[in-house]
Amino acid sequence: MPQFSLEQVRSIMDQTEKIRSLSIIAHVDHGKTTLADSLVSRAGIISTKAAGDTKFTHGRKDEQERGVTIKSTGVTLCLEHDQGDGHGQQPYLVNLIDSPGHVDFSSEVTAALRITDGAIVVVDCIEGCAVQTETVLRQALQERVKPCLFVNKVDRCILEMQMEAEDMYLRFRNAIENVNVIIATYNDSSMGDLQVRPELGNVAFGSGLHGWGFSIETFAKILSAKSGMEKSKMMEKLWGDWFYNPKKKVWTNVQQPEDCEEPLQRGFCQYVMNPINQLIRAIMDKDSEKYEKMMARVGIVLKGEDKNLTGKALMKHVMQNWINAGESLVAMVVMKLPPPKLAQRYRVENLYDGPMDDEAAMGIRNCDPSGPLMMYVSKMVPAADKSRFYAFGRVFSGTVATGQKVRIQGPHYRPGSRDDLHVRAIQRTVLMMGRGTELIQEVWDHHHFGRCPQLH
Repeated sequence: MPQFSLEQVRSIMDQTEKIRSLSIIAHVDHGKTTLADSLVSRAGIISTKAAGDTKFTHGRKDEQERGVTIKSTGVTLCLEHDQGDGHGQQPYLVNLIDSPGHVDFSSEVTAALRITDGAIVVVDCIEGCAVQTETVLRQALQERVKPCLFVNKVDRCILEMQMEAEDMYLRFRNAIENVNVIIATYNDSSMGDLQVRPELGNVAFGSGLHGWGFSIETFAKILSAKSGMEKSKMMEKLWGDWFYNPKKKVWTNVQQPEDCEEPLQRGFCQYVMNPINQLIRAIMDKDSEKYEKMMARVGIVLKGEDKNLTGKALMKHVMQNWINAGESLVAMVVMKLPPPKLAQRYRVENLYDGPMDDEAAMGIRNCDPSGPLMMYVSKMVPAADKSRFYAFGRVFSGTVATGQKVRIQGPHYRPGSRDDLHVRAIQRTVLMMGRGTELIQEVWDHHHFGRCPQLH
């Protein structure tokens, strides 16, 4: 994917419907950071080959040494997605925050969630929902952040545990049900139904480490084109108790009809997991005749040095080309997580303590760039030269510009007093693009992320 220029980024910032702000949350070691690499590679910041190994959002030395996220890290990504509406690939601006999973750093998660509208909840399919999974998901729901689910480490089911498709389905279903129990327990009714269901497209599966992933929609598109069935109906058939009868060429919810000698295979197992299982195992077993035939059927051709790949390196390359995790994640983020203009309608009560009918509340609710400036500073980020800090946050209302005078309410500010209240001029406004910063004169339409230096 090509990288975008700053001017292209500015043009996308004008289109509120093309902006998504999300956090990646999970229990420690469930694979948040490796999964984030797939989105970063999709934006062209790192290579597809490096996704899963780079751990791009681990910018601190201690994070790289310990292999665990300690501080939340934000990055603005320009991504493309085709919604299938005839307009082709369209650009989207995705503000991504990779947050810690360890219980000791839960304050970092809260600060990250406050400035995002959606969350990708990552669950290790081997371990299932853990203690911190419930904690971070509860935090997200309290902040009125809409969740999607990524069931991670599917490669371990195939390679380490040698599980069959039906066993994997049952394990995935159990993880999804446990997540939905947490959602049902802490859900805010103002956000509607937040249950995650594969047939709705807000659940994806895959391997963040190896950079491949899919949703039910990935395979429903292929099968609906062949069968003539509507994609939405095909998605329903690829999850739950739906079985395909090849003799009668019909779908049934009875696993072993009277005219069948053996039980029918579940749709998810037959059309989704079996092809994935067979291709991965053929590659790892060095059965070149089998995997080359399968690769030809899905249009994968090895070129140049890729022909010399073997084992896990070949498996990673082939799977990334067939069902790329970044592609599936972008589709889920764009289609299932809300744009800021929608999210702030129901989040304003959490974001603002004042009257809900005053100018500031109306500005936040209506995404008004002309409204009063309302910016939430999530954290302080040291500059590259370590001579100053950037106030990393999000503009919810109004416009923030270089040279503008603002009122800063510190952590000890009390309404009605001047304690910890400061009036300062903004020295500089920047966007975090990759690991660097890009100067920008102003950040408007308060739903965008703004980064401005610490005000002295």
